[in-house]
Amino acid sequence: MDVNGTVAEGFEPVRDAFARNFEALGDRGAALAVYRDGRKVVDLWAGTKDVDGTEPWRPGTAQVVRSATKGVAAAVLLLLRQRGELDLDAPVAEYWPEFKARGKERVLVRHVLNHRAGLPVIDRPLTPEEALDPLRGPEAVAAQAPVWEPGTDHGYHALTYGWMLDELVRRVTGLGAGEWIAREISGPLAAEFWLGLPEAEEAAGRAGRVGRVEAPEPTGALRARPRRSVTEAYQDPDSLTRRAFAAITPFPDQNEPAYRASALPATNGIATADGLARIYAALIGEVDGVRLFDPATVELARAEESAGPDRVLVVNTRFGLGYMLHGSASPLLGAGSFGHPGRGGSLGFADPESGIALGYVTNGFRKTVTADPRAQALVRAVRSAL
Repeated sequence: MDVNGTVAEGFEPVRDAFARNFEALGDRGAALAVYRDGRKVVDLWAGTKDVDGTEPWRPGTAQVVRSATKGVAAAVLLLLRQRGELDLDAPVAEYWPEFKARGKERVLVRHVLNHRAGLPVIDRPLTPEEALDPLRGPEAVAAQAPVWEPGTDHGYHALTYGWMLDELVRRVTGLGAGEWIAREISGPLAAEFWLGLPEAEEAAGRAGRVGRVEAPEPTGALRARPRRSVTEAYQDPDSLTRRAFAAITPFPDQNEPAYRASALPATNGIATADGLARIYAALIGEVDGVRLFDPATVELARAEESAGPDRVLVVNTRFGLGYMLHGSASPLLGAGSFGHPGRGGSLGFADPESGIALGYVTNGFRKTVTADPRAQALVRAVRSAL
């Protein structure tokens, strides 16, 4: 596999790990960007633009990053709080009165970000057409009763997170989250990240086709198997796990222009590796004169809010405010790292202690939810280079 791009001196192990992802871990097309103290030190890409195609991946090729979208979307609420426009400890219903129905009066804005709202599922899943309507998801969540007492426990809000966040942004600013990101984050940073791919970018073919890829057979080691409890949770149609991921049924075709043009802050951001890394770099420091989070907001983002058994993912997870934190479910660079993986492979995070920000995007989605082997190999390589 020909790997294109550059690495700064000392980061050669990262290029080697990126190449091995194609040779041994089944990557078809992918890109990696790493910033250190606001300067890009890794910029790599290889393979094909489309998971099922032959056109080469080029600089500027973007992909759907699934739940890696959540970390960028979380920045919107934290920036609104930083600017004094949003109180994280206010009830959601203070901004969105319809939300308080069915026992949700005590759900705080904070609970939306730390996955403690008790609303990971909706009783009637949305159709793909309904899901792309920016009004229908928030309406469904507003009409939903919590499945546990809000604030008392945590569980991953795989899709409902996005509808709650989007409506909060809309009620506070008058803009959807995608519009706000374009105006206040991607635009000032010149970062290639879209929550709602513009028609001109679609027409220019910026986004590649994504699809499922199977993991290669392991060699020289036993196959790793998920715990029985995890497997059973994903197989049981009545479990919170299955119901959370099935809040849209069937799930839309992620390669359809209508899906890519919509704004689902939990799952359909479209980014280049550089765009994702650049945003995280600007969360923790200055990038070409732009800094997003002040130091106090960085600490707020990565302070532990939820930890332990996750009622949806059925493993131990750690969350700050909108971000997954370093832990067994999603190993990042170190104890102070914060970010978010995307189901199937993608990853974005920042590590304030080292000044590292990383973005990895791929067109080949595997069954992994939080700790894809390809992304983890790259994280280990970056760690070894520091």
